[in-house]
Formats: sequence, C-alpha cells, structure tokens
Amino acid sequence: MNPSANFYRKDVAQSWSDDNWNGDAFGHALYLILPESLFLSNVKKKSDIQSKIKGDLNGLHNVHNEFIAQVFLEMEVVEDHDWRKASGLLLDGQRIVAPEASKRIWGDGFRVFLSHKSEVKKETAALKDGLRLFGISCFVAHEDIHPTKAWQDEIENALSSMDGFVALMTDGFHDSNWTDQEVGFAVAGGVPIIAVRLGKDPYGFIGKFQALSSTWLTAVEDIVRILISNDQVFSGYVQALCACPSFDAGNALARILPSIEKLNVSQIDALVDAYNNNGELRGSFGFTGTRSTMYGPGLVSHLNRLGARQFKLLSDWHIDLVK
Repeated sequence: MNPSANFYRKDVAQSWSDDNWNGDAFGHALYLILPESLFLSNVKKKSDIQSKIKGDLNGLHNVHNEFIAQVFLEMEVVEDHDWRKASGLLLDGQRIVAPEASKRIWGDGFRVFLSHKSEVKKETAALKDGLRLFGISCFVAHEDIHPTKAWQDEIENALSSMDGFVALMTDGFHDSNWTDQEVGFAVAGGVPIIAVRLGKDPYGFIGKFQALSSTWLTAVEDIVRILISNDQVFSGYVQALCACPSFDAGNALARILPSIEKLNVSQIDALVDAYNNNGELRGSFGFTGTRSTMYGPGLVSHLNRLGARQFKLLSDWHIDLVK
C-alpha cells in the first residue's frame, strides 16, 4: 500500500500509513489526522470509528496479502502546517516556562490567572488570598510581578503556565490595554475560563462562556463551586483540608461540599482521611454536621450521597464505614 495514499478530502483530514506496523510483512497501520473540531466532536467514539474504518477499508481493497492492521485517529497539530510558518505570522512552538519561573509565579495547586483592571487590584488580591484557602494558586499581575523582572515577560510566563483563567468583569474591563489580550491568550490556550460579572457582561471571544453573577463578597466560593468538578482542583481542595488551620476555616471549606456532584472511591477515601487526620475539621460544625442550616448536614451526609458505600460518625468524631 502506498504510504501517501489518501482516503480523505483535503479540508477534512490527512492520512499516512506505516508499513509492517505489526511485524507482519503485509500489515499496515493507517493514521488519520483530523482537524481539532472534528476530532474533539468524535473523541468518545474514537475506538468504534477506528474499528469501523479498518473493517470498511479491508472490505474494499483487493490487494493480495495486504491488509490494514490498525487505524489511528489523531488530532491535527496546527503549528505543524508549513504554510503558517512560512507566512511569518505563526510563533514557533509553545512558550516554555522555566521551573524557577513557575516556582516564582505560582504556589501549589490549580493555577488560576486573575485578569482584572488595576482599579480593583486590592479586591483582586483579597480574592487571591481567599482562593488560596481552597488550594487554588492565583496570579495577580499588580501584586505578583517581581520588581526586577520585566513585567510583560512575567505576565506571559503566567499565561503560558496557567491551568485556568478568571476574568473579573468590572466596569471598564474592556478599556484596559491588556485584559482583552489576556482573554485571547486563555481562549487560544483552551484552559477553563470563568467570566465573573462584576458590573459588566462578557463580550467578544469570552462572550460565549456563561457569565457567573457574583459580588466581591461571594466570588471566592462562587468560583470554587464551578471549578471543584476538575480533578486537579479537587486534589488541591483535599490538600487544603489536610492543612486546615482552624474551626472557622473548616466551616468555610465545608460550604463547598454541596457543590461536589461526583467522586470516585479513591476521592471519597481521600476526603475521609483528610477529615479523620485533622482535628480542626473534626471540630468544625461544617464537617461534623449540625441541625443549624448555617453549617449544613456535615461530611457524612455528603459521603453517603456521593457513593454506594455508607459511612457513620463515631462517638470520637471520626468517620468510619458502616459494616
């Protein structure tokens, strides 16, 4: 089979074949390179589609002792298009952020870039501190840039190494020289994006994302409630539980529990271990539970909601499985 054989329209996919892929002298592997939108819309069915294409091709061709051994669907890497590089309009490769720069910019946990106007830098700094309690590390340009470091270079490092992006949509957000560019960077990077409506509706590229109506007083918990379904954010949340410093912090951390909709067995066990090993959590009404609607039903109730196993609160305020 000719390695340059095409089974596609040019604007739909590209292909190439690999002779002797499985060690058989007449077996071939066929790689179909799909545009990002087409690949992502079919990724859940990728295995079935690969098998169907392999079967159809083997049923169509009649070359003696030759066959398709395997079909692979892969996503197109746009940067590899020579015409884009030749145009001079494409930046070659992804920006590599040195480990020392990442360490300087971020703490531990899920990395969130807080895009904001300079007029609300104090409120944004307070938001950063609030999110840190939940295991989320934030970058605030007006606070985090080292005085001896070129500020634009440092912002680009933060944008290139972030895990998520929060646009604080205050009045005048669009008037900034930099906020729109930061939004474009986040959209192009494909990271989770939250547009927090704090006086202004989302617009442009970020307008396709549902806005989070919030206030400066509630923004911390509103943002965490949206992000907590992300496995990396949840892992940071568990680490925050392990390090919980006080009863009051435990009550604050517990307010996120109702927003957790799905956990696997290991994640549930991690919650139980974090609670059982931290006396501050065991002493907080938010985790032990109370009849008061202020604190909610406690961790045991949520564990029993989230999994098939059932748990109970022991007399010494530890949690154990119901035998």
